[in-house]
Amino acid sequence: MSNNLAAATTLSPEPHAGSTLNVLGVTHIYKVTGAETGGSLSFWEAVIPPGAGAPPHTHSREDEAFYVLRGEILIEREGAPAPLTVGQGGFFFGGRGRYHAFRNAGNETARVLMLSTPSCGLDQMFAEFEAASSGGSMPDLGKLVAIASKYGVTIKPPSA
Repeated sequence: MSNNLAAATTLSPEPHAGSTLNVLGVTHIYKVTGAETGGSLSFWEAVIPPGAGAPPHTHSREDEAFYVLRGEILIEREGAPAPLTVGQGGFFFGGRGRYHAFRNAGNETARVLMLSTPSCGLDQMFAEFEAASSGGSMPDLGKLVAIASKYGVTIKPPSA
């Protein structure tokens, strides 16, 4: 993996600027992608409407970090008996190999800065999720599982 981060330092200088994706109802505003950093990292702002989020999943290739700018998110994490509420100014680290999930359980839109390191294709996975959401409908869980597995991400099936 080459370190191409220096070339990316002038990307998206304006607030809320950057390429966007709609990922399962969450808007990602990319400040820098893995392609732009030689795989070092991806960094984006997630705009999470009430009720939206990500299902329980495990990354095998990267770590994720969350910093809440506005609102609150509820984070389910492996080994914890109850979800964690993370509000404005709060931080959560989702280490590879341990499942986590998040959703906006509040009444206002949350804004969260998210970091993936290294960047092992998550931004491409999210683009495939968006493409699978034809017409804005939620893709079939089986389709999401298949896409995610290509990128070393395992989506945990709902409890029986």
